[in-house]
Amino acid sequence: MPYRELSFTPDEFYHIYNRGNNKGRIFFEPENYPFFLEKLGKYLRPDQVDIHAYCLIPNHYHILVRLLSGSDFSEKMHDLSISYAKSINKRYPRAGHLFQGRFKAKHVDSTEYLLHLSRYIHLNPRFGGIVQRAEDWEFSSYRDYLFGGKIAEITQARQSEISGISRRPAVTTELILSHFGGVEDYREFVESFADERMMQMEEQLWK
Repeated sequence: MPYRELSFTPDEFYHIYNRGNNKGRIFFEPENYPFFLEKLGKYLRPDQVDIHAYCLIPNHYHILVRLLSGSDFSEKMHDLSISYAKSINKRYPRAGHLFQGRFKAKHVDSTEYLLHLSRYIHLNPRFGGIVQRAEDWEFSSYRDYLFGGKIAEITQARQSEISGISRRPAVTTELILSHFGGVEDYREFVESFADERMMQMEEQLWK
């Protein structure tokens, strides 16, 4: 595996993301999303990683994590990527690389960056024109922040349509929400993010 300059340290936050080869799709139909989330839970176990935000959209994914143990995180993500890619290639069938190289990672080195990153991740489906409201996209953690324990009720109608939707990974919302007066304050913070700022972050991440 190629050398990665960034080291993964326990108790630190990281933004993990990747997209399809040639900016192509990595999720081809609705069933692919819960399948990826199931693998995410398998390879990034709750005793190793706290997931604070995530979003899956057709051609890329974002995950915001805090590491509880850091020694083999890179290997776990590599295994997740390979396992998912092999399954997708076999299912459709297709050949060649699914992802645009190995996963990308950025160290989240301040509370301000952590909060801005969480709203950037949650706004991806709206910014990409997939939905009009970010909360309408079920394959992100935004609903966990807005609805908390009611998330199962919100997704119940879809469980009969998409096998495995109940296998959503556990999301730690308390830390980010603790910086706001409540859920509605966080919603306002997220949805007030200007498209120009979203574009700037997008360009910085993929350059």
